[in-house]
Amino acid sequence: MSLLLISLWMLLGAVDGAVNNGSSPSSSKPSVVNIGALFTYDSVIGRSAQPAIRAAVDDVNSDPNLLPETKLNLLIHDTNCSGFLGTVEALQLIEDDVVLAIGPQSSGIAHIISHVVNELHVPLLSFGATDPTLNSLQYPYFIRTTQNDYFQMHAVADIVEYFGWREVIAIFVDDDYGRGGISVLGDALAEQRSKVAYKAAFPPGATESEIKDLLVEVNLMESRVYVVHVNPDSGLDVFSAARYLGMMGSGYVWIATDWLPSVLDSTLQADPEKMNSLQGVITLRHHTPDSDLKKSFLSHWNGLKYKGSPRPNSYALYAYDSVLLAARALHTFLSEGGNISFSKDPKLESRSTTVLRPTSLHIFDGGQQLLETILKANFTGLSGQFQFDPAKNLVRAAFDVLNIVGTSSRRIGYWSNYSGLSVISPETLYQKPPNTSTSNQNLNGVIWPGEGTARPRGWVFPNNGKPLRIGVPNRVSYKKFVARDKNPPGVKGYCIDVFEAALSLLPYPVPHTYILYGDGISNPVYNDLVYQVAQNNFDAAIGDVTIVTNRTRIVDFTQPYRESGLVVVTPIKEAKSSPWAFLKPFTLPMWCVTGGVFLFVGAVVWILEHRINHEFRGPPSQQLMTIFWFSFSTMFFSHRENTVSTLGRLVLIIWLFVVLIINSSYTASLTSILTVQQLTSGIQGIDSLISGNEKIGVQEGSFSWNYLIDELNIPESRLVKLKNQDDYATALQKGSNGGGVAAIVDEVPYIELFLASKDCAFRTVGEEFTRSGWGFAFQRDSPLAVDLSTAILQLSENGFLQKLHDKWLSHRECSSQINDDNRLSLTSFWGLFLICGIACFLALFLFSCRVVQQYRRFSPGHDQEVKAEDIEPVAPRRPSKSVSFKDLLDFVDRKEEEIKQMLKPKTDRDGSKSQRSQISDGQLYSPS
Repeated sequence: MSLLLISLWMLLGAVDGAVNNGSSPSSSKPSVVNIGALFTYDSVIGRSAQPAIRAAVDDVNSDPNLLPETKLNLLIHDTNCSGFLGTVEALQLIEDDVVLAIGPQSSGIAHIISHVVNELHVPLLSFGATDPTLNSLQYPYFIRTTQNDYFQMHAVADIVEYFGWREVIAIFVDDDYGRGGISVLGDALAEQRSKVAYKAAFPPGATESEIKDLLVEVNLMESRVYVVHVNPDSGLDVFSAARYLGMMGSGYVWIATDWLPSVLDSTLQADPEKMNSLQGVITLRHHTPDSDLKKSFLSHWNGLKYKGSPRPNSYALYAYDSVLLAARALHTFLSEGGNISFSKDPKLESRSTTVLRPTSLHIFDGGQQLLETILKANFTGLSGQFQFDPAKNLVRAAFDVLNIVGTSSRRIGYWSNYSGLSVISPETLYQKPPNTSTSNQNLNGVIWPGEGTARPRGWVFPNNGKPLRIGVPNRVSYKKFVARDKNPPGVKGYCIDVFEAALSLLPYPVPHTYILYGDGISNPVYNDLVYQVAQNNFDAAIGDVTIVTNRTRIVDFTQPYRESGLVVVTPIKEAKSSPWAFLKPFTLPMWCVTGGVFLFVGAVVWILEHRINHEFRGPPSQQLMTIFWFSFSTMFFSHRENTVSTLGRLVLIIWLFVVLIINSSYTASLTSILTVQQLTSGIQGIDSLISGNEKIGVQEGSFSWNYLIDELNIPESRLVKLKNQDDYATALQKGSNGGGVAAIVDEVPYIELFLASKDCAFRTVGEEFTRSGWGFAFQRDSPLAVDLSTAILQLSENGFLQKLHDKWLSHRECSSQINDDNRLSLTSFWGLFLICGIACFLALFLFSCRVVQQYRRFSPGHDQEVKAEDIEPVAPRRPSKSVSFKDLLDFVDRKEEEIKQMLKPKTDRDGSKSQRSQISDGQLYSPS
């Protein structure tokens, strides 16, 4: 506000005190309307914008269809690249009763002038102020007629994400323009899980020496990806200084915002010296479609009577379209009956003095209506479609992605807020559904600084003499994994060798120093060690660090180099032999079902063979014994009875196959039970341990303590901390009731060493109930974690990891197993029983159908010629009106040969009867 008051004093002190009487309205369609323009004449943007603005005013005034009765009177003021002078010039311009103003190009001046135009209701159309904060509701009369830096910074973030970088250093001018853009860049990178590692700001008008000092500072940092967001007039000084310091070589990445194409597009012929400082730079340029209107304007640029830069840049196109926007809005405003009139501001009237005369500034009465008309505009200009979204941004924000090579730039793709990065022009993509998926992001190949085509890593170890600080747990047990060492580097162990081997595969040196964490009296708490990495007290944590969920939330882990998981260890004893061991191969349901199926199959075979096979006939007691004998003799394939019927043979074949499988399985299981050492334990696994009340041992400092409490809900009172292998053995031998523990829960690598050291006196029970691994922990988004993961995979593929394992951790395996309940159950054989059952029922069904058919033919009334006296062995029958079940059983019990004889025609029976009279009865017939 003090700046504003001083400006008013300088302005109004030079005025003769005459007050323009603007209270009376002009005619509804005045012959002349004043519009203003604010920019710096002698600047990259100003030299292109001035001819374009003047040409646009001439084109409007010569167009009979646009403002036919009114001419535009252009009033231009030079802001002189100064915030103070620019503010003064802006106040002088508004004093001339302009209905709107074109400009300014400076975001800083736009912030100040926006307060003035808000008060006086004068729309401000800026073709060069790109600071995203100007879109605030605080500035309703500010209208940006170029692309917002909000979109440009998201384009930069997408480029960083596309190439896989995680940190950038922002180099920017410390003013509203620079700060606003970099602030949005930080937010955009955060959405991609990246960040601005350092903000390197220099003041406006910084000297070459100041810029070099700043670049020397950032060159000592880790990131090699630089985003340069500066003013066009001083931007090339940054790259000149970078080249002087050797920062334009291989391994560096430079991304410049749209200021760089503005400089290059404005020159007729590129300066080779300047272009040498820009080799490999990626930059963004406002995308403007190649329309006929644009081509015509560019072809007549050098023929314009207003001279400026040799060629127009994108800001010239936006400046031209700003004038067209103003003319179209005024045309609509006047056509709808709007009046060009000004009135005094009562707030300024009360503050008029002999020195300050703010009453020379007037309110534009139609400002609000004109503003609404401008925001409704929709036309095609030199820069493309000119239309505003609800946030007052131009729709369809798009940029060309350029790569500086040689003495020119080449386009490697596009970015749009519609589909992100693409090698297809936005105009083509607008005809398709939007797609911003990762797989749809594409750019052509880039030639990087140093003329390389391989993607730069984007970071190096800081060249400031500080080695990597690596925290190492100071263990008091299981020292084969990691332990203190008197010799350099101060630590040793399996984990250290893996880390050093992985570092040796990296294509760059990694200076580092090991720092022990812990007091050496007890094992450190590993969660605390990981937390120290997250708090930047260590750069990494190396050792037997388990990758668990809560740790991955605060640090990044490498690829696991050792698989791990929690298991249960218990004391065991050898199982005693039992005289009933022969029953153990099968479970009780299996024995019952097997016996039942044996009897069922025997009964089925008896039914099928009884009528035709004399071996299955005889007194009832003999037939019952036949069923039992035949059923169980098939177990040993020693049955003596022959099967005659086709159905009986089918059932028997299938049943013998089932018996073969059962016998083989039983023999194998019994052999295992009688020959393999069997061990027993009262605890069968984690489930039985949870359900009990016994004490549980946990390694000191391990994550398993929290896991058992938080995830498995085991009371803390049941847990006992143990330091080393001796404590493990002592606690297990004492048992839970003797002051020790019933079981120990720990990770597989530790348990393997423990069991081997105690001659396999203890055993694991159950399965691993967690799956995890050991990895190296780094700070979030550390690129070293990614490179080391690749190195660990290489160690695994070439077998070196296994060699390190054999060097440090080779031990005798404990082969004997805990005697789990692994008897054969019905689940393993129900398929065989089902097949056999289906075969039996199918055979019975076919047999029943045949018997029923014969019985129907045999029943009285079916054949009137068949008489009871003709069937000699048959007892007198009951009346035909009732057929008893006993008759059916008698019929079924008869031999098949007799039934066939009974069903023959009468002539055949008479012949048979005479023949039987000559032959004794016992030769052809024997009673059952």
